[in-house]
Amino acid sequence: MSGRPRTLARVAAVQALYQAEQGNTSPETVIDQFVRHRIGGLPAGGLEEGNVPEAHVPLFTRIVRTATMQQDIIDGMLIAALPEAWPLARLDPVLRALMRAGGAELWMSDGPPVKVVINEYMDVAHGFFTGDEPRMANGVLDRLAHLLRPAEFESRA
Repeated sequence: MSGRPRTLARVAAVQALYQAEQGNTSPETVIDQFVRHRIGGLPAGGLEEGNVPEAHVPLFTRIVRTATMQQDIIDGMLIAALPEAWPLARLDPVLRALMRAGGAELWMSDGPPVKVVINEYMDVAHGFFTGDEPRMANGVLDRLAHLLRPAEFESRA
């Protein structure tokens, strides 16, 4: 993903949301930690170690802040979009973070088109998972996109 700073920002946002949830840490603290230690400069190690030196910092911070400020609403939409057999709490925490990040970006009415957002998160999902998780994320993010950005689908009809 080298040379794709916006994609790397999304990877970092998923990692940060995961870290904030697992460590019960404030989003601002996690953002600060990422910016100081994992983004920019030349941190040791690559994506395998959680470093994303080329990530686009403004997009990263906006996704994390939006996901956390709107988490109750986004989680409600995720719960409604998930199959009944898969409550939000049952999801792998990385998958949950990915869906929250994707939901946050879809929440941003001035963000990239739905197709771009979903394709980007599918790339990120394939970086974290080898099973059916990317397919589930695709379906859930598509449902959220229809709810949050219906005008983009009406123009296609």
